Amino acid sequence: MARAMFEYTKTVLRKVSFDVNLFCREVEKAVQRLLPYEIEELKIFINSLIQQNPELNKCLILLKA
Repeated sequence: MARAMFEYTKTVLRKVSFDVNLFCREVEKAVQRLLPYEIEELKIFINSLIQQNPELNKCLILLKA
């Protein structure tokens, strides 16, 4: 079940990556829902999205917690 949530989170983040505010909101939700090792994987995934959309790097601060 947890893995399904991780995949769902990645899908949602891809879809909202056009809007920085929505993206940050979804990252906040993901940090609350996911397991610690999944958050580490999420950081890698988000870094790959930032390569395509550099403005998304504002949301990296949310992953430091």
